[in-house]
Amino acid sequence: MLRLVFASMISLLPVAAQACDTALVLTIDVSNSIDPGEYRLQTDGLADALRDPEIVEAMVEGENFLTVVQWSGVDKQAVVIPWTQMRTALDVESFAQKARLMERAFVLSDTAPAEAIYFSLALFDDVPQCERKVIDVSGDGTPNGGSDTRAARNAAERAGVTINGIAIESMGLAITNFFRGAVITRNGFVMTARTHREYPQTIRAKILREISRILG
Repeated sequence: MLRLVFASMISLLPVAAQACDTALVLTIDVSNSIDPGEYRLQTDGLADALRDPEIVEAMVEGENFLTVVQWSGVDKQAVVIPWTQMRTALDVESFAQKARLMERAFVLSDTAPAEAIYFSLALFDDVPQCERKVIDVSGDGTPNGGSDTRAARNAAERAGVTINGIAIESMGLAITNFFRGAVITRNGFVMTARTHREYPQTIRAKILREISRILG
């Protein structure tokens, strides 16, 4: 009888928030400059990176949350994989499979990274227990639509959110300099993929650096 009473009392106690080291929004540029082959390089590269043993181990150890956002023009942002916590290696594998199979959300649209940042910032309301909040922005072009990217970056800094970037230099533009000057936060970093074919190895190195708590 006493055991039943004790069990009932335990069931009434509030559930403690699940620990989380890092909440990471992985954003993928699907604007007009990204052709179908380049889109597939991004999705396969992300999926392969998440299956890397080092990344799996770090994800599970930190009990991190991941979500994937596709973005392009002003009103073109979508959560394609919702927040998922990485408690086990099976959680990471399931997320990687979803990343490989996800369909493209938008085609023939402008490039508006500021709106992608604002959209991503709002998502952190759903993971308040995470110690660190990071937005991972990838892209291969400068803005041709939307609001000021620096203002969006500054809003992220005020909210305590880190923005890191992958600059894909496939069009021969100085995208890396744009990311450094207008996209990443002061405690963030940018990595460069010289072509879309370098994206898979770059996203692996970038995610590992983010979840290993190496800054700058």
